[in-house]
Amino acid sequence: MSGPRIGILGGTFDPVHVGHLVAAVNTRYELGLDRVLLVVANQPWQKVGSRPVTPAEDRLALVEAAVRDCPGVEASSLEIERGGVSYTADTVAELAEREPGGELFLIIGADVAPMLGTWRRLDEVRRCVTLVIVNRPGTRLDARPGGPLAGWQVTSVEIPALEISSTDLRERAATGRPLDFLVPVEAIRVIRERNLYGDSR
Repeated sequence: MSGPRIGILGGTFDPVHVGHLVAAVNTRYELGLDRVLLVVANQPWQKVGSRPVTPAEDRLALVEAAVRDCPGVEASSLEIERGGVSYTADTVAELAEREPGGELFLIIGADVAPMLGTWRRLDEVRRCVTLVIVNRPGTRLDARPGGPLAGWQVTSVEIPALEISSTDLRERAATGRPLDFLVPVEAIRVIRERNLYGDSR
């Protein structure tokens, strides 16, 4: 019997929002995954030094609250427990070791695909996962030889077009504007309880 089919959706989740959950639940459904892990980055290497990042424990609490009533979608503290800068190659290797015989599906947005070449130890990741690209209706993937997807085992999942920016959400929270229907209700509660983005209204 084959092992579990596991989706990996990594991110800073600063904050988590409904777009993340839409990607997770639709990918799980379309590909028949046993579960999807929302892997919270400890120190996201792409953002180190570019802006202040909310402490990892707070971002994990947001994701845990957001997925509490979302069957098959789980918050993962794997990168936080490992410590240091978070690299997808380390996360994939650790999950492959924990789930021998399992199938790993790395979920990214179509906007991330062109930047795959900047990732560390890309060959290790490519060998271990099926790349799942979530995209808006009508989006075409660049599958040209020599392009960013060359050499990957790739599938795609179409999801509704949701224009949600974490930067905008942080600004909304800081100025007391509504987060309703953009951020899951339980995660909004955590934002307010912990006053994460500078306003507790």
